[in-house]
Formats: sequence, C-alpha cells, structure tokens
Amino acid sequence: MSSSEDKILIGNCSGFYGDRLSAAKDMVEGGPIDVLTGDYLAELTMTILYNQRMQRGEDHGYVGTFLKQFKDVASACQERGIKIVTNAGGLNPVSMAAKVEEIVEELGLNLKVAYIDGDDLIPRLDELNEEGELLKNMEKDIPLAGYEKKPVTANAYFGAWGIKEALDKGADVVVCPRVTDAAVVIGPAAWKYNWSRDNYDALAGALAAGHIIECGAQATGGNYSFFQEVPSFSKMGYPIAEIFEDGSFTITKHPGTGGLVSVGTVTAQLLYEIGSPAYMNPDVISHFDTLKINQEAENRVHVSGCRGSSAPKTHKVCINLAGGFRNGTEILLTGLDIEEKAKLVTDSIFENVGGKEQFDKVDIQLHRTDKENPESNEQAQASLRISVMSQNPDLVGRLFSAKIVELGLANLPGWTGRGGSVPSGHYIEYWPALVDSKYITEKVHFEGDTVDVVPTSQMDLEEIYYQKEPYENKLPEIKNTKKINFGRLFGTRSGDKGGCANLGVWAKTPESYAFLYDFLTVDRLKELLPDVSQYEVERHELPNILSLNFYIHDILQDGVSSSTRLDGQAKSLGEYIRAKEIDAPDYLLEAIGG
Repeated sequence: MSSSEDKILIGNCSGFYGDRLSAAKDMVEGGPIDVLTGDYLAELTMTILYNQRMQRGEDHGYVGTFLKQFKDVASACQERGIKIVTNAGGLNPVSMAAKVEEIVEELGLNLKVAYIDGDDLIPRLDELNEEGELLKNMEKDIPLAGYEKKPVTANAYFGAWGIKEALDKGADVVVCPRVTDAAVVIGPAAWKYNWSRDNYDALAGALAAGHIIECGAQATGGNYSFFQEVPSFSKMGYPIAEIFEDGSFTITKHPGTGGLVSVGTVTAQLLYEIGSPAYMNPDVISHFDTLKINQEAENRVHVSGCRGSSAPKTHKVCINLAGGFRNGTEILLTGLDIEEKAKLVTDSIFENVGGKEQFDKVDIQLHRTDKENPESNEQAQASLRISVMSQNPDLVGRLFSAKIVELGLANLPGWTGRGGSVPSGHYIEYWPALVDSKYITEKVHFEGDTVDVVPTSQMDLEEIYYQKEPYENKLPEIKNTKKINFGRLFGTRSGDKGGCANLGVWAKTPESYAFLYDFLTVDRLKELLPDVSQYEVERHELPNILSLNFYIHDILQDGVSSSTRLDGQAKSLGEYIRAKEIDAPDYLLEAIGG
C-alpha cells in the first residue's frame, strides 16, 4: 500500500466510455492512491459494445480506450503497488484480459491479470424461462419470452465479491464485465479490510463512496448546478475516496487540480441516477437517507453513518433488444403562423412518404423556441422534430429522407432543414429485469484456475433491514413571499435510469429544506414542469442531506438508444426546473442577498 494503513485510497479515472483519456495517468502521477478504478459501462454503452462486436467480430465488445490508458500507467502502477479494477471488459472480459496481458508482456512487466465472467445470460434465457424466471420488464410488467423483439444482450449486474476474490488471489489488474458501478470500489475496500459478507454498514458506506466517485469529475465540480462556486474547470481533478475500516470515507482530489469537492458537489452526485434512498447492490442495500456529509477541509468532504441492510434476493439484468430502425428530420419554422406551418409540413411529409400508419412509431415534437418581435433570425425560429421507427429498414432508410428533401422548394415559406440532428439507423430497446440470485454465479479466472463466487443472498445469513427514524418537518411561518428562480435557492442533478429519469433536488440550509420539503410535492413538480405531468412520479425524502429525489417513470420511453426526446438522458431536466419562477419566503431570499 502506498498510503497509510488505516485507510485505502481509491481513485476513479473514468465516468463513461469517452471520458478524458489522460485522467488515468493524471490520477496515478498526481499523488498517492492504492487502487485505480474506471467505470465505462452505462446501458447505452452496452449497446455501443454490442454494435462494435457485430461489426468487428466476436473477439471485440470491450472498451478499447482503456487499453491506451492502461499502457500509459502500467509501469507506474507496478512500481507503486497500485491495483487496477475496471469494468472495461464489457461484453467480452476474456478478450480484454488477453489484450491487457499482451501489454504487460510488451512492457516487460509482471503484473498479474484476472478477469470475471458469468454475467452473460443470453445462452441461458430458455433455461431460465423454463425455471419460471420470466425476466419481466420492471416498468411494463411484460415477460421477456412473450415480447416480439429479440434480445441481443442480457447481462446480470455483478457485485463486489468476485473482485475481492481476484485481489485475494494476488491479481494486480481485475477486468470485470457488467458489474454495478460501485462494485469496483466496494471490492477493493472489502479486500483491504477483509470484510465479512454481513458487515452491512461498512459495505453500505463503501457503496455510497463508489456511487459518488463512479461518474468521475461529476463529484468534483463537473455538471454542478452552482458552477460559479467552482474555482476552475481547467485540468479538472478526478475523485478519490479514502475509505476507512468502518465504511466511512472522505472524498477528495489531487492537489493542484481544477474543480471543487464540497458538501454540494458530493450531495449532487449522491442524488445522481437513484430511485429510492434504499440503494440496492447485489451485496448490500445502502440507506442513503442515513448518512451524514461534512466539510472536513478545503476539497475534503467526510461521509459517515451510512446504514446497510441484507443483500437483495435478486440481481438486476440489463437486457437490450433489437428494437428496429429509425429515421427522422428536424425542420426550422420561422416567423409567423408557426402552428399552421408545423401542420402543413407534417401533413406534407407523411403524404409524400405514404402515410403514418405504416410505421411502428411516429413521434412529432414542436419546440417553440421562437420569440415575439425577434432581434435575430435565430430568435424567430421554432423547431419541428419528426421521428419514425419500424422493423423494416427500407421504410425508414434513404428513401424516407429523400422524400422529405423533395419538398424543399414546394412547401412552407422559409423551409430550412437541419441534417443529422435526429438519430437514424439501427436502435436498441432497453429492457430492465430482475432474476433470482440463485441463478447467478460470478466466475473468477486467474492463472489458469476458475473460482465460483456465489451471491451473499444465497449464504443463509441472518436477514437485517434497517429502519430509519421518521422525519418531522418544522416549517417556519411564511409571512411574505417574493418571486425568484427555483435554482437560485436549490441545486439539482438529473439523469437516466433506463426508460425512467431521476431528478434530485437539494437545499443548502435546514431552513430552505423545510420550505422545499413542504413546497415541492409531486403535484407541484408537475405544475412547474407540465411536460412531466403525464408520467407516474415517485417522491423520496432524504432529510439527512437536505434533499428530495423524484423518480419519473417512462419519460425516456424504452431507453436512451430509442428515446425521441431532445435530451434522451435527462441530463438537463434539473436545470429546467431551476429556471422556473416560484414564490419563496422572503427570509430565504435575504439569506442569499436577494
């Protein structure tokens, strides 16, 4: 270990496939760490890797950019005793591990490489169905076998114990498949302290740490609502979790790097892409509504007191279906009579292509970005987006696009199209499901041997479920109110959860949280965001971190790849609500100088 013995320093260098390539080298060279992790897999990434494997061959399907990062840091990691744990194995961890070993040999190093597999359920779908595992869509409640579209990938989300096993055996590099985002952090912490399977509070803390650092610079000031608080966005530092034996931890970054680690940045990331505060991992349920967050020093935030409960009895499965094919167009409508122009061009397009009814799905969105008495050409423009989907690629192929182009001189005044703004081609439909954990086994491969690792829920341990204390809101009397933008008082963080989205909202003071808790009901949220009103919305309270979380069902349709929304990942949903005007107590405005 390169750091003190009473904690393990785990640094994350990647939050998605496409993150900063130099981040691995920056993390290794910027200061002491014990473990370098990288998270590359989102639901959308699994689609990208599937397409890669189809185009390049069965030996692909992993995150190739990790290999460049590994080559940059391998020598330094061996010299400093830094372990590497990554989920860059994607759909093909065995091939990724072989490529890593080639680099080790090429560099003349002696790093030992392990890989984990067993997450791929595609070969077992018929068997599971016969056993009564229906893999029902968690949103639609439809069995997979009864659905008309074909699954192309089906991967169980593994936990941390396979990673711990690999590290226990002496692995220096652990290549993982579709493990949970936090597993790459929980595994090394469990290895460091040799935690037992039922040390739920410690595991819950490590899960919270993993969730905070898994998205890279989002924990260190990136994508932060109060971005003006961030001293510099140049050379952003990536997050480090210093984890202690009881599961408490400190979030920090290397000195001399850009960004910010504050109660706010950590809170925002804790709220990212969650549903219930009882956050599930195959190894433990972590209760985010029990932990405490404190600013320890500049760019150092300590998190403690996270309670844990027994591991769930099911594993989540990320299934991707061959959705079909899509195409579309975006037409800019300018000036007067926008609604009439939109109807004219829509009717003309579908008459020219042979009617709407031939498509599996038609989505039409008119975005009124035009302003009255505009001061620029752009301020006079609205956007009409038309998307079509079909199992028949010919219906939504080049002829569809050509039939729209044909109208360019024979339709509305000011016809202006924006090419490439609407996705086209093959798309994947996301299908979230659960499978009984008794059907799941992690297989750890190291130095020619294979070790089976069974889930915690199959070990006949005593079941423990933590019940949090009830919260009683104490709202001061509101005498006078003033109008203010919601975002001047509250921070937000939003993102995608398959076809659903989450919108986390947090306050800076107990007084403003008391108002938020009372004010922002589900009905009020739908009033502020009318385009959300059609969806089922859950509200979850986290008073310990002055936060609310809203889980919005089905807003992203069948997942990012197939979504027709302009923001198919709901990243901007939080900033949308922050732009809304509300009537707020004047005492809250006085606190911010308003």
